[in-house]
Amino acid sequence: MARSWERMVQRNTQQINKQRKKQGKETIYASKSKSKSPGKNSETFKGRNIAFPVVLLVLGTMFWMIGSVDQAKGNGMLMNWLGVVLYYLLAALLFFRRPYLKVENARLSTIKFNRERYLPASDIEKIILSRGAVVIKHKGKRTKWIFTRLMNRYDTNAMGTRLEAFAKAHQIEVVHE
Repeated sequence: MARSWERMVQRNTQQINKQRKKQGKETIYASKSKSKSPGKNSETFKGRNIAFPVVLLVLGTMFWMIGSVDQAKGNGMLMNWLGVVLYYLLAALLFFRRPYLKVENARLSTIKFNRERYLPASDIEKIILSRGAVVIKHKGKRTKWIFTRLMNRYDTNAMGTRLEAFAKAHQIEVVHE
């Protein structure tokens, strides 16, 4: 019951804040909601997905070619074209939805598996900076966040500079490879 109440309050607060924003007034709980209004020290590094959309385009083209060879039968042509179009749409969606790393005052955030993930500074074990990649290692977990220049077209030099400052402010180990 308590969680549903919290969700209802949050939903109503968002609606009221939208109305207040349109009116030019300050939002309710403006000082508490840091995720909605990032501070001046937040910086976002955007990349571009290229490899997986290209693979999807190749698969879609391959299915199109196979479907056009099997055109004599005429069975399942609609499903073949639907599959090809869906592959192309998924490739476009992944290409135009840009991955990012947002460095804020006390946490990092990125998008993983279609959700925004947050990592507080206290949960970061170390940051590994190399020539073409940045790796952020979590404490006590095997998982790592990997940002590469080759796969996602990140500016790893600027990202490394900003993460060094972040690590220095929060006493996080930085490894240069």
